[in-house]
Amino acid sequence: WCAAVSGASPGPESQEAGTAGSAVSTGLARRIVWSWSSTFLESVSVMLDHLSTSICLPVDAARATLVGRVWLNNVGPVLVCVKPDGVYDLSPAANTMSELLELEDPVSAVHQHGVQRIGDTQAVLRNSAHDQRNPALPWFLAPCDLQALKASGVTFVSSMLERVIEEQTRGDAGRADSVRQAVVAVIGDNLSSIKPGSEAAVRLKQALLAQGVWSQYLEVGIGPDAEIFTKSQPMSAVGVGAEVGIHPHSHWNNPEPEIVLAVNSRGQVRGATLGNDVNLRDFEGRSALLLGKAKDNNASCAIGPFIRLFDQHFSLDDVRRCDLMMEVTDTTGFCMQGSSSMSQISRDPLELVQHAFGPHHQYPDGFMLFLGTMFAPTQDRHGAGQGFTHEVGDLVTISTATLGALVNRVNTSDKVAPWTYGVRALLQDLERRRPR
Repeated sequence: WCAAVSGASPGPESQEAGTAGSAVSTGLARRIVWSWSSTFLESVSVMLDHLSTSICLPVDAARATLVGRVWLNNVGPVLVCVKPDGVYDLSPAANTMSELLELEDPVSAVHQHGVQRIGDTQAVLRNSAHDQRNPALPWFLAPCDLQALKASGVTFVSSMLERVIEEQTRGDAGRADSVRQAVVAVIGDNLSSIKPGSEAAVRLKQALLAQGVWSQYLEVGIGPDAEIFTKSQPMSAVGVGAEVGIHPHSHWNNPEPEIVLAVNSRGQVRGATLGNDVNLRDFEGRSALLLGKAKDNNASCAIGPFIRLFDQHFSLDDVRRCDLMMEVTDTTGFCMQGSSSMSQISRDPLELVQHAFGPHHQYPDGFMLFLGTMFAPTQDRHGAGQGFTHEVGDLVTISTATLGALVNRVNTSDKVAPWTYGVRALLQDLERRRPR
């Protein structure tokens, strides 16, 4: 493959180029292309290494009730049950994930209907790599479909402080370090004892207002009302192995590793999965009114690899105890690692569900709810005090023992595969598959 791209195998440059100048330029071009090709193949290999059952499935996958969606050629999205040994068709139980989560007992439906094998789990995972995909074979999609894609913001103290810093720097990464020191000097770096909406939170707000340092992020972080926003549109999330997108004009951005709850139309939390709430710090820092542009771009919402349904082995209490790990690597040797402990969340997951759903707001197809992150990337990548930002080609892995791992590669949102398959296309495929 490399030789075909470069026009020659690696080694001494050809002496048949004619002039010395053309020989040098031809040799240089070959070395450049060979270097690029080697880097590309290395990145492909790393992605495939991560798309394995040992990494992407929970440590107790044999007893977990895992559901997801695969794309089948000439069929479209199909609901599946995922086990270590294989992927099984769930379409007899439900046509969509939204429909499955509406059932009175989705776990029993999975065990009853998930019997027809579609393929090997390892093979489907590897075919999910965006740049190594055989379209004739199945690959994993995001496990949600018709659900609204909602997110909670500023639910951890550490991320709350970073949002305040973004606001104070007006999105200028070069000022982040100095502003961080100034902000911490005034409000401290430990607000974890403050319960949002409590009397103590009201007193702190009054004190910070008097000092002129109150922030809209502190308002939603420790005030009575949680931030709930629309992350993306139904059917737009990307799954494991896909590219995630950052806006091409962004120069300060980051991944946000989060637990995502799967909630049905009755407000019942049916399970959980992993998510990457890709974020543009410079856009949101310039103005909170740019939140939509900072959060909702092509492929800026990754969810997966599967939804783990609540059953006798996994419950909301397990979610409350989750420790998320995140790793960002590239082919130069750069590595950033971080973590987010759900035990440090300032609002309970069920409280966040109640802020999103209730008499004030319904979701007839259910919703997926990102719970926020305590991960605040401050590791310098391009210069002292400038913190972290993504580069095209970064490999992002978000994992936790009970939910597996979500693996994606970073590109700009204008270069990733465009979003073309929506609700109308899904309805057409379902109609086509309906027995006559």
